[in-house]
Amino acid sequence: MHFLQRTIKKPVHCSGIGVHSGKEVNLTISPAPINHGIKFKRIDLPVSPCIPALFNMVVDTSLATVIGHDGCIVSTIEHLMASFAGLSIDNALVELDAYEMPFMDGSAGPFIDLLKQAGVMDLGGPRSFFIIKEPIELKQNGKSVAIYPYPAYKITCTIEFDNPVINTQTYSVETSDHTFVCEICRARTFGFQQEYEYMKRVGLARGASLDNVVAINGNAVLNPDGLRFPDEFVRHKILDCIGDFSLLGMPLFGHVILNKSGHAFNHAFLKQFFKQKNAWETRTINDLSDLFPV
Repeated sequence: MHFLQRTIKKPVHCSGIGVHSGKEVNLTISPAPINHGIKFKRIDLPVSPCIPALFNMVVDTSLATVIGHDGCIVSTIEHLMASFAGLSIDNALVELDAYEMPFMDGSAGPFIDLLKQAGVMDLGGPRSFFIIKEPIELKQNGKSVAIYPYPAYKITCTIEFDNPVINTQTYSVETSDHTFVCEICRARTFGFQQEYEYMKRVGLARGASLDNVVAINGNAVLNPDGLRFPDEFVRHKILDCIGDFSLLGMPLFGHVILNKSGHAFNHAFLKQFFKQKNAWETRTINDLSDLFPV
């Protein structure tokens, strides 16, 4: 657990294609000062507008998490945002020359490699945390997201698909730099062959391929190298959750429990989170004994 704000030591660059647009995009991540937060800058547009990565900037969650302001959008930010959260990076400027983030290999792994190449450093200012004091729950149509008091940031996720490759999977992880890198970051986006064919027909998934999506057809995984983990699917849902929840703007102390949730329902929960202000407080702390005395 890190109690001082962090950023990266030097700018780093990468290029790739957007999974839906199919367009090449160049990306630069630069250090940022205390209390800057994570911001995305569209350098391909006049005046290079900046959008803060916060839940109230989300404009679409149908296929990915999209932030926007005054007609400017940045799409598919969840994997990079999960990488920032996974390495406890609070401040960075992300510059890109297209509207959709590069999808890389469909996981957060390449972004983690990039951020490690940049190096991570502490800044002088303390981090503020959301401390969960009472349960917050949202349930609808068989889906649920809840958060409960807990002396760390823990996520337990269950997914259920009527498909023999996935079936029901549950995974639980107490997040840290180490657990994110070792257990979560390289789990890839997945999809079904029939969905892919439909999206292609309607002009989506132009950049999708077996290089960046785990593709399932019936009872088979189509990727020649197979899966990275036997339960890669639920691990990726945790990755998405970490990215979506990072839009709270501050790290959490709490146990998040998800059941069959996705980007849209995660975002609905974040709205509920801010409606229940009595259920949490924000604090800066020096060490865990400030919150949880022995």
